[in-house]
Formats: sequence, C-alpha cells, structure tokens
Amino acid sequence: MSKGPIGVFDSGYGGLTVLKEITEMLPAYDYIYLGDNARAPYGGRSFDTVYQYTLQCVEWFFKMGCPLVIIACNTASAKALRTIQQKDLPLMDPDKRVLGVIRPTTEIIGNYTKTNQVGILGTQGTVQSNSYPTEIAKFFPNVTVLQQACPMWVPLIENNEYLSAGADYFIQKNIQQLLDQSSDIDTILLACTHYPLLLDKLRQYVPAGTTLLSQGHIVAKSLKEYLEKHQPLEEKCTKNGRVSFYTTDSTDDFDQQGAVFYGKPIISTHLEL
Repeated sequence: MSKGPIGVFDSGYGGLTVLKEITEMLPAYDYIYLGDNARAPYGGRSFDTVYQYTLQCVEWFFKMGCPLVIIACNTASAKALRTIQQKDLPLMDPDKRVLGVIRPTTEIIGNYTKTNQVGILGTQGTVQSNSYPTEIAKFFPNVTVLQQACPMWVPLIENNEYLSAGADYFIQKNIQQLLDQSSDIDTILLACTHYPLLLDKLRQYVPAGTTLLSQGHIVAKSLKEYLEKHQPLEEKCTKNGRVSFYTTDSTDDFDQQGAVFYGKPIISTHLEL
C-alpha cells in the first residue's frame, strides 16, 4: 500500500493560515503545501480556468504520492472541487480523496448565530458561485445568508498594504455594504483564507458582539474527525512531522510573504507546472 503526505493547496498564501491550524492540531502527519502564486489570485478568474488550474495542481499532488488533498482555497473549492470529486477523481484514483473548505464551514456555521442572519465576506469568485448560501441551506434552512464581495482585500494583503490607512477605506466600505443588507447579521464568515490577517481591522468596523469566523480551526477540526472516521485512508498518510512548501512563483517572495501567513519561517521549492 503506497503512503504519502497530506497535500494542502491554495492559489497563493492564504491556505497557509489553514495549514498552520492543521499542523498545530495534527502535528504527527507529513504535509506538502503548494501555492500557485504565478497564477494567483483565482478570485476573478472564470469557473473553467479555476477548474483547469486546480485539477492540474491536484494531479501534481497525486504524483507526489498524496492520498488526500485539502483545497484550502475558497474560490477553488467553490469553482472546481465538486467537478474534480465527481468527474475526475473516479478516473484518476478512486481510493484518493480531495476535500475543500466550504463544506466543513457550512456544516457548523448556523450554530453561531442567534438571529439566523449570517454574513459572508469573500472574493468575487466565491460570492458569484453562490456556494455558501446553497450549502448552508442544506444544514440550516432557517438561516438567511447575505454576501459581499471584497475584491481589493487580497491584493492589499499580498502587497503588504493591509495595515495601511488606505486598506481601512476598503475594509470599512465592504463591511458597511454587507451590514446595509441587514442590521440583524450577528455572525460573519471570512470566506477567504487571506482574511484572518485583517481580523484586528475588521473588529474595528463590525458592531460589538458580532462573531467573526475564520476557517483554519474549523477545517483542522473537520480533518481530524474525517481521518478518525476513515481509517484506511488515515493509514495511507505518512507520519514523520515534516512540512514541505512549493510555489509556482519566486521562492524568495513566497518565503518572505508566506511566513506572515504561516507564523513561522518557510523554505520553499520552485515548481514548474
């Protein structure tokens, strides 16, 4: 039986906030992280383009021996995951698994709201996909979901401008656009793995008592439960406590920027896809 590391994929740096939580909760396993920085961001790209890029990266993970791949990117989870799971995975290797970040979040988000009004802040691609309202309705049909796209947030973060006064303008504007849809929103999901870096600023502009949810801990807990329930798959995951990083763009940039998201130093390897 072939064994290998758990793959964690993102279009860029954001998935490192998820990997950080996963490695803290499940430190024994081996992990490979791939950031497709050369083609990031995915948020404004078409469904077909995101699907093709994501499938290419999943195929690479499988070649690296990964029995399980986590798509730690909301846009890729929204635009590509279901097609890969239903159409491609049975042909590539039906014993392997590809999981995303949307399902674990939508399974529990309704437990946080008292008003049954949930706000979603995400990229244009994630919001346009309507994945969150669709999935939340399956688990919490009484919850109303309001969405707001935040097209400037990822560029601000990736250009190290997210702590600037200029960032406040866009953050305040998009939050207000969300809250203008309903004054009863009491729970807001950060539906992009970049957004945890904005938490301190976000708290300045949301009403007191509003719950702000980021996905790293949610996804890590869900992965832990998934591995406990799927022992044959869990046994294919190697356990040496190693983490490897790959990027399709500059390794110097990735190591410098990625450390901000991951919270630890990073040494990456360049990958040509």
